[in-house]
Amino acid sequence: MQNGFKLLIALLVLTSLHTFAQKSQILIARNSVGKLQASIANKEDEKKQLAIITEGLKAIESAEKDNKTKNWAETWSLKSYLTSYASIIDTDPANADKFYEAANTAIKQARGLDKYEDNSGLIKASNHNILIKKQERGNASYFNNDFKEAYDDLKEVSDSFPTDTTLALNTAICALNIQNYDEAINYFKRAKDNGIRNASMFQKLAQLYSAKYDNETAIKTLEDGLLKNPFNHNLTNEYINLLLDTENYAKATSLIEGNLKVEKANKLLYFLYGYLQQAGGNNSTAILAYDKALATDQNYFDALYQLSLAYINTANETLQKADPEKASKYNSLINRAQLALQRANEINPNDKKTVQLLLDIYSRKKETDKVQELNRKLQEL
Repeated sequence: MQNGFKLLIALLVLTSLHTFAQKSQILIARNSVGKLQASIANKEDEKKQLAIITEGLKAIESAEKDNKTKNWAETWSLKSYLTSYASIIDTDPANADKFYEAANTAIKQARGLDKYEDNSGLIKASNHNILIKKQERGNASYFNNDFKEAYDDLKEVSDSFPTDTTLALNTAICALNIQNYDEAINYFKRAKDNGIRNASMFQKLAQLYSAKYDNETAIKTLEDGLLKNPFNHNLTNEYINLLLDTENYAKATSLIEGNLKVEKANKLLYFLYGYLQQAGGNNSTAILAYDKALATDQNYFDALYQLSLAYINTANETLQKADPEKASKYNSLINRAQLALQRANEINPNDKKTVQLLLDIYSRKKETDKVQELNRKLQEL
């Protein structure tokens, strides 16, 4: 009986010693975390920090094998913190990736076991480290044009740091490159709502809204972009074109007039202003605007073509007036249209509309040789 009692005591002692041994491994790991945090605060070199992490992970490895401590949330919280930080500082890519994978596995275990959030601080710190590594991986994929991988990583980081406009912008660009347009809008909008000033972003976001036939939001997006980037060429042109497409002619005209006060040598603005005036039947003002555009670029094909149309329209209007000199005025305007068309044809000899208009003028003037020449040319085009 006495021997049996002694055996029972021995078993209890062994069990107690084993439990103490496993608890001591957790204490070693805790101590490693404390030493690591002190090392970080003191800005010690990474080799020393990795040595501390290695010491802690050895203790954790022993705790993982024990039937009791392997089910402790603290075991996995400590492991996730140590491995997640190691994944950031280890300069060997293979080692860093192994630490990263281990950290992801450990934090899932920790979250599942930490029912009372006793280890929430460690888990939060681990998650922060994992996100830093995930951003690093996402950026690497981004610069390697692996936009699917980059999007998967950067999306999670951006969702965790929603006010970071650079993160949102890069995530949106990745989504755009994998043709996930709804998500591209979502992350471009996040960047916009958090104060980004990037003009190209406003332009691209507006184009995405336009592609979804949401022109009202597209216009508002460009207006917001121009508030932050006044007189930006690309944004202004995009805005004017959208106003024209949606037949907001009055707003487009007002915008162009305002911009021309600042950009007095902008040929496109003069051309668009002339086009709007011409569309409204004000050919004389249109001619002045096209002349301004051509003063900046004498080879501006679109301006030459529209200028010829403005002269032809004005010539036709002249014939309807009770003016004794209307015939000479008509001929003068047609001659100007002809000169503009000839110059346009020299610049772009394969443009059918230009050839056809020239053919009409030569036909009116009964210049047979020219008519035959242009008819042959039309057949070749």
